[in-house]
Amino acid sequence: MSGPHQGQQLVTAGTALSEANAAAVLVHGRGATARSIIQMGAEFQQDGLALLAPQAARNTWYPNSFLSPVDRNEPGRTSGLQAIDDAVATAGEAGIPTAHMLVLGFSQGACLASEFVARNPQRYGGLVALSGGLIGESIDESEYEGDLEETPVFLGCSNVDPHIPEERVHVTASVFEQLNGDVEERIYEGMGHGVNEDELAYVSSLVDTLVD
Repeated sequence: MSGPHQGQQLVTAGTALSEANAAAVLVHGRGATARSIIQMGAEFQQDGLALLAPQAARNTWYPNSFLSPVDRNEPGRTSGLQAIDDAVATAGEAGIPTAHMLVLGFSQGACLASEFVARNPQRYGGLVALSGGLIGESIDESEYEGDLEETPVFLGCSNVDPHIPEERVHVTASVFEQLNGDVEERIYEGMGHGVNEDELAYVSSLVDTLVD
């Protein structure tokens, strides 16, 4: 498809794709950049891991809250999903199987990453959604079908996040369990909207399994 985020830069770092045996597709949040989430990726970068971060047009994937009706966030939402798909395809063309690909997002990027994996189920190296959840005014769990083949799924969020209701994280976890994901949900007391050391430690341990 052609949308607002197609034709934007795909920022890469870490091990070169031609030499990597695993890849992490990193999806930035609203108002941030691909380069900023690449910097987060440096926290868990290891030899053998390629980092790929698509860039949103004007630094925003979609205009309204992820809790808005889906059509209010088009065409940005669909274009953003395509940007993730394109990054996954780029890693695949370099010979990295999806079972060795981590899809990680923060905030608006976590919502988009969750939606991408839930709507394109297969075995991935992992999904990490940091302060995010599935997109839509409400979630109809029956709309999601397929088999993640026990893909590790990590959902981390605060119980008082001003943007992400705790209940949406629980519903998101339920959908991924239904899709046969190996779900780890962690709700942090009083954290607000951010990323903590426990979450980064989880990602580092997950990367360990992918680059071996």
